[in-house]
Amino acid sequence: MYQLISPQTIFQYFGDDDKEMLEEMIQIILDTNLQELKHMEPLYDTSDWATIKKKCHKAKPSLSYIGAIQTRKLLETIEGDLENSFGHYQELTREIGIIENELRSFLASI
Repeated sequence: MYQLISPQTIFQYFGDDDKEMLEEMIQIILDTNLQELKHMEPLYDTSDWATIKKKCHKAKPSLSYIGAIQTRKLLETIEGDLENSFGHYQELTREIGIIENELRSFLASI
């Protein structure tokens, strides 16, 4: 059902006994980490490698919490070769769109 996230991993990290806390944590990931990653193109335009690296590094734990290991590995790839990572960034934005849809679907199902 899910291509990039893992409900089992989400429940493992956040538990399944407090639905409000679980919803709040998912919403924070949607509103902060994923939004920051989606809007990094201006940083590429100005070659702001330090900020790109910082945003990628900051988002990695959140992707682990939702089981998006493939996308976390993509962040690691970007971090490993910042100056040649724009193609990977484009793939990242595609995956983020999928993750956003999957998280919203997950939230609607709990």
